[in-house]
Amino acid sequence: MWNEIDQHMQHWIREAGERIRDAFQTKLKIETKSSPSDLVTNVDREIEQFFIERIRRTYPTHRILGEEGLGDTLEALDGVVWIIDPIDGTMNFVHQQRHFAISVGVFQDGVGMLGYIYDVAFDELYYAQKGKGAFLNGTPLPPLEKTTLDRSIISLNATWVTENRRIDPNVLAPLVKKARGTRSYGSAALEMAYIAAGKLDAYMTLRLSPWDIAGGMVIVQEVGGVVTNLYGEPLNMIEKSSVFVSKPGLHEEILAIIQR
Repeated sequence: MWNEIDQHMQHWIREAGERIRDAFQTKLKIETKSSPSDLVTNVDREIEQFFIERIRRTYPTHRILGEEGLGDTLEALDGVVWIIDPIDGTMNFVHQQRHFAISVGVFQDGVGMLGYIYDVAFDELYYAQKGKGAFLNGTPLPPLEKTTLDRSIISLNATWVTENRRIDPNVLAPLVKKARGTRSYGSAALEMAYIAAGKLDAYMTLRLSPWDIAGGMVIVQEVGGVVTNLYGEPLNMIEKSSVFVSKPGLHEEILAIIQR
């Protein structure tokens, strides 16, 4: 079953990407959700509906959890559940037309089986099937090697090391001082893909939804990366939480620093 779903998904996600690229030439309808920086466009909704129509037609018993709320209302990940973010990094999509991605994870009874992150602007498809490795445009991604913080590039939004409502900025500030460098791309999906591909070493944030990380979690874990919350606990994939993704070894070193 999983090979068949993978074949469908690889076709659907590239078709969705083509639709998004075509939208670059049109005027977007932009709205805000929870805040002025929480954007949604007509394209977000159209792409989510695109996936829902194909999944419902092909797999009518599967359930769908989507960012724009067009799927099902779920209280548990029983059975096969597709977790979809049609455009992760909508602000980048609106302002830059790059550094955003389609993210899809397919779970069975709470276990991630398939993961996809499609960097639409650069035509890079990261994907993985549990137990069968992870790939970038068909090329296998090698297992992640251990590293240390002083040799690492970590992805961290500046919000979390300045005054904010969620965390004392002094908790994460030592990481910025000790790391080789810091970056922030504005798309959790891409930041997880970059860790899987060895372009980043760690990523952390204070509050994400399941659709932000579902695809990336499968891909990162398939190459040996670690995905938890900031307390080192497993993620609950039906609620919002902090997220901490890293290469092995580095995960333990960073946890020790932030838990002091």
